[in-house]
Amino acid sequence: MTADTVASLVFQPAQRVRAIGVSEILRITDNANALKRAGRPVIVLGAGEPDFDTPQNVREAAVRAIGRGDTRYTVLDGSPAMKAAVQLKFKRDNALDFALDEISVSAGAKQVIFNALMASLNPGDEVILPAPYWTSYADIVQICGGVPVPVACTGENGFRLDAAQLEAAITPRTRWLFINSPSNPTGAAYSAAQLKPLCEVLLRHPQVWVLADDIYEHILYDGLAFATPVAVEPRLRERTLTINGVSKAYAMTGWRVGYGAGPRALIAAMAVVQSQTTSCPSSISQAAAIEALTGPQDIVAERCADFQARRDFVVAALNRAPGLHCRVPEGAFYTFASCAGVLGKRTRGGALLQTDSDFCRYLLQDFEVAVVPGSVFGLAPYFRISYATSMAQLEEACARIIAACAALE
Repeated sequence: MTADTVASLVFQPAQRVRAIGVSEILRITDNANALKRAGRPVIVLGAGEPDFDTPQNVREAAVRAIGRGDTRYTVLDGSPAMKAAVQLKFKRDNALDFALDEISVSAGAKQVIFNALMASLNPGDEVILPAPYWTSYADIVQICGGVPVPVACTGENGFRLDAAQLEAAITPRTRWLFINSPSNPTGAAYSAAQLKPLCEVLLRHPQVWVLADDIYEHILYDGLAFATPVAVEPRLRERTLTINGVSKAYAMTGWRVGYGAGPRALIAAMAVVQSQTTSCPSSISQAAAIEALTGPQDIVAERCADFQARRDFVVAALNRAPGLHCRVPEGAFYTFASCAGVLGKRTRGGALLQTDSDFCRYLLQDFEVAVVPGSVFGLAPYFRISYATSMAQLEEACARIIAACAALE
């Protein structure tokens, strides 16, 4: 018996991770990329990553930081200069004023979320997740000992949580409510008027904290004004963590910089968690992020206009496909289309499509388009397309999807 065999027999994963796997989105993307490497012309519309390059001025700021030797550890949860840039961003964009010790900077917005939940959840604490939701939310809650409480938000209500649903979901064990606007996976966004009733419910339940994930803030269409809970209801300030980052708006996914702002006690507890995991974010990435947040902002609006053109094309194309229906998302770079109209049909090979996962497998295997089933995000039967890719790729992918639907019997 080899040493590897012995190790595999002995090792048992911790209870906290036994029911959790690697992100399903990453798994689907990996499978699709494997088919591409095998020579198949697969178009991958799964990853939530802008196809643009990081802006030139941001890249140059990183090079300058390397040149002057800024390659050492910084302050645990963000350098003073990085926190000052975040402070400026909140004032400029959201009319919110945070002190530097009310700000935390981490290796991506996901780590900010993890730190917050690890620092605040006790076993059995509940976290309300309006569904559909980003898949990592539920897994992070579980790893941190909490209980995810999905609340289905249907397309009829724009995939938005309403006040009655929130009131019904709150129990004495509720610790957090997540609000992600614009949303991954639906692109749905809340206006200030739509957030206000939710805030009024929260004011009646002081044990419930709010995690506002604003990572897609600057990818908002049709002239809609961005709204975040604390700006809508300042009385929630002392129990709200507002999270953002540079990955989406500035095409900096690989730089791994996210940040959050909230009450000092929470920020301090999050620093304890970070001190025992990653320690400080990369010094070079922070230098780049400072330039992104404080430098020229014109490119953000220019790229948003490109995303809107892609959105318009994809929505129109999907609504031409027999059996599909797609609402117009307000922001982010995703469509979340219903495939209910194709379920119960058969492929030309005789396979019966019973679920959104069946439909997505059919698209990949027979028409070489990789998308993500809505069930992964907690709401079926839908599928998500990321249109953060070239228009040429989108045109070909949508033509294949239309052909796939038309071929069903």
